[in-house]
Amino acid sequence: MASCVTGTEAAIRAAACRDGDAASHLKIVAVFAIFLTSVFGVWGPVLLAKYFHGKPLYDKAILVIKCFAAGVILSTSLVHVLPEAFESLADCQVSSRHPWKDFPFAGLVTMIGAITALLVDLTASEHMGHGGGGGGEMEYMAVGGLEMKEGKFGADLEIQENSEEEIVKMKQRLVSQVLEIGIIFHSVIIGVTLGMSQNKCTIRPLIAALSFHQIFEGLGLGGCIAQAGFKAGTVVYMCLMFAVTTPLGIVLGMVIFAATGYDDQNPNALIMEGLLGSFSSGILIYMALVDLIALDFFHNKMLTTAGESGSRLKKLCFVALVLGSASMSLLALWA
Repeated sequence: MASCVTGTEAAIRAAACRDGDAASHLKIVAVFAIFLTSVFGVWGPVLLAKYFHGKPLYDKAILVIKCFAAGVILSTSLVHVLPEAFESLADCQVSSRHPWKDFPFAGLVTMIGAITALLVDLTASEHMGHGGGGGGEMEYMAVGGLEMKEGKFGADLEIQENSEEEIVKMKQRLVSQVLEIGIIFHSVIIGVTLGMSQNKCTIRPLIAALSFHQIFEGLGLGGCIAQAGFKAGTVVYMCLMFAVTTPLGIVLGMVIFAATGYDDQNPNALIMEGLLGSFSSGILIYMALVDLIALDFFHNKMLTTAGESGSRLKKLCFVALVLGSASMSLLALWA
């Protein structure tokens, strides 16, 4: 638990760092820097996917990018978002009051976020199942003048494969959309917290750290968007939403401070930051483990195929997963 008592030297240093004018200038720099790095991060995989589309290694390249993205998202949730949520609710200004000192709300809200993501997943899967028609029932139909059970022959096989591919695409689109919701929650929290801060010593290093943070997070989201096969307008909309969320959060934080005088250390701001961070962490943990890692490593045909080629690709995807999680975890040293 954080202590409310600070030494004289620390208090003097904190007072020297509180400079509203300098902080405002740094925030304006942060808005443009974070926007540009977010655009670069999220559009990178999308443009690469468009360039390599139809080429022999396209599917494998997209799968490796998606595994790297899964590592980034998992690290974002467990190393960045969740610890910050616990820290906000453990601050002495919050944890010394009821009901925050009586119950671990950060863990509870994280669990609610994960269950909510599961509920969305189940509802969408059920909807897709009903939309798929007759399910697994055996039907009789005439093929080539003979009455036989519906099987994987000719046009029937093609129709079934097309139907399965469409269901997979719908699932990937759902994953991308729910993933973006979780990331947007996280991005708003980052932006508002930075916008409310008046500490120039904190803001200056955060600009560089958050710029790299947005690049990696953008790579994660962009990899999922690229594989989902959205229409061009939807891709532009989703990428733009990711790119502008943190800068708009910074502007919103500046407006909140100007209107209320609340800075990022106000108890109410800490509670809101902790609860939103916990909820988005639950969503991201579920999406990373269930809809990205488990889905690809245990259900993707390219990774479950026996043989040297499938084994080599599986190892490459695992290395990409580790690199994604390690690179994002490393950023926790600065942001």
